[in-house]
Amino acid sequence: MSTTAELLKGAAELFPDEVVTQAHVRHLDLPGAGRFALITLDNGLDHTKPTTFGPQSLANLALAIDQVEAEAKDGKITGVGITGKPFIFAVGADLKGVELLKRHEDALAIGKGGHDVFKRLSSLAVPTFAYYNGAAMGGGVEVGLHCTYRTVSKAIPAFSLPEVFLGLVPGWGGCALLPNLIGADRAVSVIIENSLNQNKQLRGKQVFELGIADAIFEGADFLEQSLLWTASVLKGETEVVRAEIDRGEAWDQAVERGRLIADSKVHGAAPAAYRALDIIAAAKNGDLRQGFDSEDQALADLIMGGELRGGIYAFNLVQKRGKRPAGAPDKSLARPVSKVGVVGAGLMASQLALLFARRLEVPVVLTDIDQERVDKGVGYVHGEIDKLLGKGRINQDKANRLKGLVTGVLDKAEAFGDADFVIEAVFEEMGVKQQVFAEVEAVVPAHAILATNTSSLSVSEMASKLKHPERVVGFHFFNPVAILPLLEIVRGEKTDDASLATAFAVAKKLKKTAVLVKDAPAFVVNRILTRFMGEIQNVIDEGTPVATAEKAVEPLGLPMSPLVLLELVGPAIGLHVSETLAGAFPERFKVSPNLAAVVKAGKRGFYVYDSGKPELDPEVAALLVQGDSVLTEEQVRARVLEAVAQEIGLMLDEGVVAEAQDIDLCLITGAGWPFHLGGITPYLDREGISERATGRRFLPQGVASVPA
Repeated sequence: MSTTAELLKGAAELFPDEVVTQAHVRHLDLPGAGRFALITLDNGLDHTKPTTFGPQSLANLALAIDQVEAEAKDGKITGVGITGKPFIFAVGADLKGVELLKRHEDALAIGKGGHDVFKRLSSLAVPTFAYYNGAAMGGGVEVGLHCTYRTVSKAIPAFSLPEVFLGLVPGWGGCALLPNLIGADRAVSVIIENSLNQNKQLRGKQVFELGIADAIFEGADFLEQSLLWTASVLKGETEVVRAEIDRGEAWDQAVERGRLIADSKVHGAAPAAYRALDIIAAAKNGDLRQGFDSEDQALADLIMGGELRGGIYAFNLVQKRGKRPAGAPDKSLARPVSKVGVVGAGLMASQLALLFARRLEVPVVLTDIDQERVDKGVGYVHGEIDKLLGKGRINQDKANRLKGLVTGVLDKAEAFGDADFVIEAVFEEMGVKQQVFAEVEAVVPAHAILATNTSSLSVSEMASKLKHPERVVGFHFFNPVAILPLLEIVRGEKTDDASLATAFAVAKKLKKTAVLVKDAPAFVVNRILTRFMGEIQNVIDEGTPVATAEKAVEPLGLPMSPLVLLELVGPAIGLHVSETLAGAFPERFKVSPNLAAVVKAGKRGFYVYDSGKPELDPEVAALLVQGDSVLTEEQVRARVLEAVAQEIGLMLDEGVVAEAQDIDLCLITGAGWPFHLGGITPYLDREGISERATGRRFLPQGVASVPA
């Protein structure tokens, strides 16, 4: 049997570029409670580079525990605490190292190494305390769970066990310890529900209310207060009483609730949630050794699986590539934006006005064809600001200031005469948009950027009749604007670098994930989704039952089924985009006569929800004209995914985006596609669909997959 030190040494050799965390031990005299050892986790960098646990970092923590273990045994200390550097406790395993692992036994060593180090904290001869002073995730949370007591700062913005979100399980004690600390139901909420809800984070107050921490203190003097509390615990003045854990039927019901959540989110398509639930279910008997062994096995299996590699790849896309967009011009070329104009005052335009006002905090003025529409648009924005005030998200001063920034007038010259950035959000029709831009160009300053929120029309054609087409840029948001992070920034044929740089600078201030896109029909997300949904529509038109076509793509674990998505987008918009693409690529895109009939009948979707669940609307069923070619779910899935792979291959050949990574970034941030798929291209590679449809992989082996 290898020792922990040997395991970690072997793992460290596989990962030479680890950002190493030190574990500094210092001693304090607690008033009336004797000499106390405090371990501080610190990688020597500021809070923008959070502390992680790679193999060498775990070895350093093991050395610190060697020291305090000997001191405790000799009666030299009365307790041990562990805390982090300013603003950061620790954010878990170093995923850069996990990506490099090629063998199951190396993956198993990472799980075992973490357990072997952390569990020593629970077996010291003195009580141990974790002081969650800042962001704590994954292994950072778990190291604290091995301690006897925990305190938490009210100021913590992010606390989570995000492993299931990435395609892992909390594998250093989280699955076994957390349900035994706070009960199975609360543990399922933290480990499964929050993870699968876009990696929802807990704040300090919630950590305390859930019972994860035994005490909570203000951020300003958090460590000082935690140490005073520690002294009172060690002296016996403060007794920590925890709620009794229900190990009966409630435990089983909690696990069952977790399975329902996992089914509704990933439809069995990703194994991590189910592996975590199996460990939580088995933890009911309180046998921690068995729980830790199960965590080791699950970690090793999942590290060597495609979902985790896809999850890490997706995480890196959003965190890194999303913040440094490929192909964006030098940011020094960007012009300042001190006033924004919005053409249109409908729902989309009003959402944009609210976003610009909140993020840029500059005057935003709306125009429309009559005063009633203008008033309605401004009224919507003011109403949304009042809602933010009511929820305590902003104070009264901020609400007054934001409302004062958003106004509306009919006269474009008055509205936009001193605007630096004007965006149109009017009807999706080329002639209308060209006319709007001609009117705006006549009244805006020479430096103003003209942006279009078109979802599928040519930006170059829209700008073609202007005197200065170089300042027109596509600025395509996704609905709902406040929630979906993606912004497709489209470079027209004549768009200059200064206009493009300004668009990227504005996107950054709007806190959006910007991706540079070529001016090609429907850009990225709508083109892929239209091909995807178009193929579903085709098989329905040819004779496959609606339910079969919908169920066929459930194993992807998408946020919603294709026809529910169509309802969200609006059948009329879906039809319009499919008409645009059928005009551009008639050999691959068709306009579904059934979809056209649904739109003509004024239906808002294919389903009714009378029973609370989606059921095919009898009126829609009566409209459908189907052929007699009936496919199985497997046949539908293969056909749909091969069509998507073919389209992505063509888009990459056309240079619609710089690389396959941008396709995935767009689908994750603009359409909510799951992290465990890695967007789409890693999944297509993993299933062999890319090569079947295009003759090649989209990503090299080892990118979003296990290295060869």
